[in-house]
Amino acid sequence: MKLFYSPASPFARKVLVVAHELGLSERITVVPAAANPMEKEKAIAQLNPAGKIPTLQLDNGEALFDSRVICEYLDALAGGDRMFPAGEARWKALVLQSLADEALDSCILARYEQLYRPESMRIPDWVDAQMHKVFTTLDVLERDWIHYLAAHVNIGPIAVGALLGYLDFRFAHVGWRNGRPRLAAWADGFAGRPSMSTTAPTT
Repeated sequence: MKLFYSPASPFARKVLVVAHELGLSERITVVPAAANPMEKEKAIAQLNPAGKIPTLQLDNGEALFDSRVICEYLDALAGGDRMFPAGEARWKALVLQSLADEALDSCILARYEQLYRPESMRIPDWVDAQMHKVFTTLDVLERDWIHYLAAHVNIGPIAVGALLGYLDFRFAHVGWRNGRPRLAAWADGFAGRPSMSTTAPTT
């Protein structure tokens, strides 16, 4: 299998962490890709019309996307019910993944505003609105999810780990740890897992 990815992408990182946790990383060839919202990379666009990463090309040539689909496929490939629990437990893990993924979407929108729009055309209120969504999510994680995070290693906590890692990587200046001591402590501990340390984002 080939995974088209960027070492800075939190969604690609989520896939790689899942692969490591499931013991599947050696079956995946990672292919660095320069996909961005302004220009599609041809190799990805042939597989995924949106041209986004991560995109996973299977051995039979078929492609899977986005990160949520790829992660669930890998879980099924490893026997199932590990990263995506069965029964009622599944919904809690999926909701936590959605919380993290939606906050990541806001992070990336804020990042793109600053990266691709000329300074004279930037809209500070837009960035503030996106980061407000992120901070609200972090407050919910601190208040309502900390015990779940501490007790499980599945797609939910992995998505949260990818979110917090991306904040450290791209938004260290916002001080997301302030006022969230339990979430910060969990993040520091979770970041020490081999699956996390070997997939830490780079430029």
